[in-house]
Amino acid sequence: MSDNYDVIIIGGGPGGYNCAIRCGQLGLKVLCVETHTKLGGTCLNVGCIPSKALLHATEMLETSQKDFEGMGLTGEVGFDLKKMMAAKDKTVSGLTSGVEFLFKKNKVEHMQGFGKIIDATTVDVDGKKLTTKNIVIATGSEVATLPNVEINEKTIVSSTGALELSSVPKKMCVIGGGVIGLELGSVWRRLGSDVTVIEYLDHIMPGMDGEVQKQALRVFKKQKMKFELGRKVTGVEKSGKSLTVKTEASAGGKEKDIETDVVLVCIGRRPYTAGLGLEAVGVETDKRGFVLTDHFKTNISGIYAVGDCTHGPMLAHKAEDEGVAAAEIIAGKAGHVNYDAIPGVVYTYPEIASVGKTEEELKEAGIPFKKGKFSFTANGRARANHQTDGFVKILAHEETDEILGAHMIGAHVGDLIAEVTLAMEFKAASEDIARTCHAHPTITEAVRQAAMDVEGWTMQS
Repeated sequence: MSDNYDVIIIGGGPGGYNCAIRCGQLGLKVLCVETHTKLGGTCLNVGCIPSKALLHATEMLETSQKDFEGMGLTGEVGFDLKKMMAAKDKTVSGLTSGVEFLFKKNKVEHMQGFGKIIDATTVDVDGKKLTTKNIVIATGSEVATLPNVEINEKTIVSSTGALELSSVPKKMCVIGGGVIGLELGSVWRRLGSDVTVIEYLDHIMPGMDGEVQKQALRVFKKQKMKFELGRKVTGVEKSGKSLTVKTEASAGGKEKDIETDVVLVCIGRRPYTAGLGLEAVGVETDKRGFVLTDHFKTNISGIYAVGDCTHGPMLAHKAEDEGVAAAEIIAGKAGHVNYDAIPGVVYTYPEIASVGKTEEELKEAGIPFKKGKFSFTANGRARANHQTDGFVKILAHEETDEILGAHMIGAHVGDLIAEVTLAMEFKAASEDIARTCHAHPTITEAVRQAAMDVEGWTMQS
């Protein structure tokens, strides 16, 4: 292994490994430094991928229990938690090995160890000093914690521990009504847990479209998930074999205790930048530890940052796009990320997906808009599949008809959102989708019908 590189990337998650691969494709001599034994970061090892494996398995389980009879299917389906976890681990293992293969294919060097920046051209990896022309910080994020709530990954768990429970808790209390809490809460509810979600705000999924928030809450309650909104957690006490979550109203007072067997802390994530040597080098961060960047460049020439350790949505695909853009800039190309067209998906059932601006954001900004909406109850394929919960909503500029945002709740909307994201990337009008032929009968027709409804001519409702 040489000690002189064009680029050294600190972090092997979606931002880091994609940046490394793109650097390799562009002919740069690149090294990716990763602390953990496996590449892929949080997303691949203890986040996106393993959680989706469990979500898919448990969704099929619940469908068999609640919907098979209505479709004329007979026979009972059970589950083996140990085998389910093993299947999840096999999926993760295969994908992490895939990243290693892609490194070799694209001539990316990989070193396990903790990377610390000494200066703009030097990185120390566990005592070995390596020189480079450019450094990319792609260290990602870590679980945010609550004061007075100590995570032990057994009875008080983070998302990491929630993916490794060896038995189904009778009761689970989820602290945080955001994406991760709702997804993992759904997994354990389907397996038999009595799940209660505690959220500090008076609504779930902060930042998402208001109509989607309300519909999702109704659906989750119908699924027997319980919610304590407008409450904050002040501590967790152990009482025998169970736990007591101490809460009070967010505004203060009105205390309430919630008994549970497992507490899942999902209040968000924070940038992982401690120990990287940023202060000594002079790389600017904000009070929360986020690295400040301008088009992926830090204030120190030759040092870049991408992904969760920078501002913006903490999404694997956002980190990936930033990593690719940073690599292209380093190689002298015009790397760019369109932050107005980054989709977000919640992999509950039904799925929830969004891209662009919400109605609330457009109103606050004073941007005139019109909207179209179409319910899955009027979609032929959704009715045939017994998947009629939810809707598609498209927002377009009132004067130009340019699509400004889309918000969906329903089966498969995590896939449907890609069509609108592509349309927005090309600055399409809602009429462009409305005039595009969609196959029948498909779930995708709901997107077209919502686009038609922007101008008031939806054909199927």
